[in-house]
Amino acid sequence: MADNGIIYVDIEEGRKRVMGNTKLYIKLLNKFKADPNLEALLAAVEKTDYEKAQGLVHTIKGIAANLSLTELYKQSVEFETQIKNREVKPGVPESFKTCFEETIKNVDKVIVQYG
Repeated sequence: MADNGIIYVDIEEGRKRVMGNTKLYIKLLNKFKADPNLEALLAAVEKTDYEKAQGLVHTIKGIAANLSLTELYKQSVEFETQIKNREVKPGVPESFKTCFEETIKNVDKVIVQYG
């Protein structure tokens, strides 16, 4: 599922990761939507609690990889590197939040299409 050429959800790859079990994939996507880690991550970055932020972004990165949420994974890798280096560039948290929100919109489309 892509928007403007950006792949947010690689449905086929995601389904392969759960051995073609579309029902399980949709269940995992629904679980992802309920994940509270984004707000906690942004709050930790704002407070410069880099240790907590690193754990949270690492969790998001892992979930994105496992569900084939391609763009979110890519941005998670970059964001995690900045957090590890304690050098979060201006605008990056906002861009990450936007990417996360776009991923959710695309996940919703996948759920409607396959659920």
